[in-house]
Amino acid sequence: MADDPRELVGTASRILASAGHKDLVWGHASARDSANRGAWLKAATWGLDEITPDRVHLVGWDGTLLEGGGQRHHEYPIHTEIMAKRPDVGGIVHVHSPYSVALAASGVDLLPVSHAANYFAPMGVPRFTDTTDLILTKELGEAVATQLGGARAIFLVNHGIVTVGADLREATIAAILLEMACQQQLITSGFHSWPTWTNDVESLVKRDHIYPPAAVRSVWNYLERGLGAQTKG
Repeated sequence: MADDPRELVGTASRILASAGHKDLVWGHASARDSANRGAWLKAATWGLDEITPDRVHLVGWDGTLLEGGGQRHHEYPIHTEIMAKRPDVGGIVHVHSPYSVALAASGVDLLPVSHAANYFAPMGVPRFTDTTDLILTKELGEAVATQLGGARAIFLVNHGIVTVGADLREATIAAILLEMACQQQLITSGFHSWPTWTNDVESLVKRDHIYPPAAVRSVWNYLERGLGAQTKG
């Protein structure tokens, strides 16, 4: 049976919050509609940790609210324009993860100094610098999608990150791995020494060894079990 997109967006949002990606009521996640009518998007005015299926709505390609209630996020073009340009993308996350924002602002490229950074090989993480403001228009959404290209993530410099995946599970895990990678790189740079990192060829090999689809799904299951444990606690 197909995933209920409302349930999926709610679970992904709460996982992101639990993993340290919440920013008060900002940040959002989406899943492509199975009939390709648009994106099922977290509603605005709620924190990621508060998202339940009734706080998820369907936003059409032009921003029209097609199903569900609540206030639509102004940055919906991030989701609609990337999905329009990338038919392989079924899920998108936009959050303001602190280490990722810091590394992007530093002007330093993400380097594979850790396992986590290899998830983004071979393209790395491009940097979007057209604006540091919100992505409020179709034109800016298209520009983000163009800069993203075929990569799994993009830094919105002085703003946040966008991660994508074949589904929202993958996009969520990409956001978590990107923040881990940025934190590990910032720790490395603090030693003021001679850092090393994995070369391009081995980076691809490591990615395939560490992050095959079955492993990514296992990570999602682990994170979802963690939400259940928090509820029981």
